Amino acid sequence: MKTLALLIALAVAAPAQAQSPGDWTPLFDGETTDGWKHVGEGTFALEDSLLKTKGGMGLLWYAPRKIGNAQIRVVYRTEEASSNSGVFIRIPERPAEPWMPVHRGYEVQINDAADSSHTTGVLYSLTEAKARPGRPAEWSTVTITLDGPRTAVRVNGTKVTDYTEGDPVLKREHEWEPERGPRPERGYIGLQNHGDGDTVWFREVSVRPLSDSEDND
Repeated sequence: MKTLALLIALAVAAPAQAQSPGDWTPLFDGETTDGWKHVGEGTFALEDSLLKTKGGMGLLWYAPRKIGNAQIRVVYRTEEASSNSGVFIRIPERPAEPWMPVHRGYEVQINDAADSSHTTGVLYSLTEAKARPGRPAEWSTVTITLDGPRTAVRVNGTKVTDYTEGDPVLKREHEWEPERGPRPERGYIGLQNHGDGDTVWFREVSVRPLSDSEDND
């Protein structure tokens, strides 16, 4: 009886196991595309627990909620260095076609063959890469920090972009590049299927709340 009483006392005294605010929540885990919607041309195929881009231009976007003050982790692999895709963030409204997110959100670019303002990890055509740590045709990880008006992007652990609303941006050179202007602190996110010949696979899309210590360097 003494042993049983001791076990009960220890169980009562032990702190409950709670989910850490730093835990990653999968939005895509290789098993289902529940919650995701597609607009535009082409599609995403679920093959071998991966999302594979086919044709385009289109956008697969996460419909249940807007995301802000959080980190987004995307694990992807390109077919070759020039394979083109992107991770869209800060989309202000539910997209009915793929061009509104281009002009009113931000595209975190995926393309290891492009110049410094159109390469992997930049805000497409708006910022220049601080580094080029992409690994063409290998699995890579892009981590996007949305901290109020600040957007920081790391590719394979190396910082490529650190931009805050109001910072100078590059001059718009082409009509198909995004219109300049402020973006919201919270928005929908999405993955781009760019077109024929731009094959990219996605293995993971996860999100976690932002902690005070994230990406302060």
